[in-house]
Formats: sequence, structure tokens, C-alpha cells
Amino acid sequence: MKDLRIQFFAVIFLSLGWIGLPAQTLAPSGQLGSEHNLYAMNKQVNQFVHRFNMEEAPSGTPLEKTDKRYHNNALRRKLLPYMFDRQNPRTSGKLQQYFIADVTNREHPVFLNFLDKNWYAEVSASFDNDGKPVNLILFLTVEKAGLGSKWIISNVYDTQLHSLFPVENEAGHMKYFLHPQSHELDFMNLNKAFDDPKHIEYYASTDYHPDYLTLFFYLMKTGKLKFEHIDSVKFHFLQIPHWYFELSFFNRNTSNSGWLISNLEYVSKKEKTQLINFFRSCSTK
Repeated sequence: MKDLRIQFFAVIFLSLGWIGLPAQTLAPSGQLGSEHNLYAMNKQVNQFVHRFNMEEAPSGTPLEKTDKRYHNNALRRKLLPYMFDRQNPRTSGKLQQYFIADVTNREHPVFLNFLDKNWYAEVSASFDNDGKPVNLILFLTVEKAGLGSKWIISNVYDTQLHSLFPVENEAGHMKYFLHPQSHELDFMNLNKAFDDPKHIEYYASTDYHPDYLTLFFYLMKTGKLKFEHIDSVKFHFLQIPHWYFELSFFNRNTSNSGWLISNLEYVSKKEKTQLINFFRSCSTK
């Protein structure tokens, strides 16, 4: 079990670009291509961020803040189109142009920040659940720790766990409840709630929301759930006002490879809040 935990966190470190290899390179892959393609590809997530901000030269050399190219918006406007998956129609056209215009605005340019909490890693992982293989989605985010930072598990998604708690509705709370005079009967009518565990959550507050992260930790601690391996990794960025984009790794023998924007959406403040709530458990807010 100890070896599996070591493997689990080692792969996460790799995927996050701390060592320099994306998680997908652990699987067999083709040749990286020419030297030009190797320089052009975003080999690390950190490299994607530096290039997005124009903090790194095309050769891979970090730019000093005194360099005229550092955070240069004119150069960013030329470079950013190549930071997208150019084979994906969802990340091209007018939407891409509006996005680039927003982040390179002369008065209020937007840059990505590693320590900003509004970006998340999505790790698809295989587990063993009492002898049955299951796939879980783990969400991780950066949190300040001492003088540095660390990645924490912020939420978990599992079809089976989520099916235990269907979307609540007002009719359910009206049908399943304890009478306000239940205390006069020594709460003997609790047996009604406990005999029907399928609807037990309706006896909680209308503000109650299930904490799937705690359920995940419980299953791991009791040994019912055992980690097997990482399947894939991608990232979700919500740092930029009005925008959401997804970052995925593409292993191609072209210059349009490495970590690239694979999905782009213009979102309202409400939609962004909903996305953040999905990536973060109520216990980590």
C-alpha cells in the first residue's frame, strides 16, 4: 500500500510539471519530432504559464523583468494563438480572438499566477472498490504553505457516490420531514427516517450539501477503496475574469503540441461560481 501511495504522488508531481514530464509521457508515445518542434512545444505546465505571460523567450530562456519583451502585450498577441489546440474548432475563430484581446488589453492586461487558487488539476485515476475496478476524478488546487505552496485534493467525483445523493427538490423536503412536535414523542418517529435510508438526506437542513471528499477519505481509510494508477491529467483555469479554459497535453510530431488550451468558454459570474463549487468541496472553501 505504501508503494502505491508513493507511485500516486510521484505521478501527480510529474503531471504538474515539477520534474518536467507530463503524465501522459509515462505511456508509450511517438518521437517528439524535429528540434524546432521540441522548442515550440509546451513541455511543462509551468512553461505554458510563463509563455502565456510572456516571461519566457521562444528558446526557453527566462526573461528578466527589465527585458523589453517581458509581459510585452504585442508579442503576447502574436504568441497566444499558438498556445491553443489548433485542430479544435472550439478553441479557434472569433472566440479565441476575443479572449486574446481581453488578456492583452493595454489598460488591464491579465496574467496567470501559479499561486492563484482559481485553477485546478483534474486527475483521472483507477481504484479498486472491494474487488471491483472504478474510475474516480480527483480535483487538486494550489494552497499556500509556509513560505511556499503545495497541491491539495480539493474534491472528488464518482458516479456511484453522486448517485447516492440525487438533486434535492422542494417536494422531497415537504414529504420527508420530522413533525415539529416530535420532541414530545421522544423522537420515536425517527424510525420512519432510519427505515428509509434512501431518502435520509431530506431530514437534514435544506442547506445541506453532501461532502464527497470526506466520503472518499472514509473509503480510503477503511480500506474499501484502494488506489491503482493514474489514467490522465488535465487542468482547468478560472483566473481570468469572464473566461474559463481547459489545458490538455497533446503528444504530436508538430509544433502545435504539449500543453495547449483544449477548451475555451465565455462564462458569467454565476457559471464561474458553479464551476468552482464543482472543483472544490465545501470542506475546502
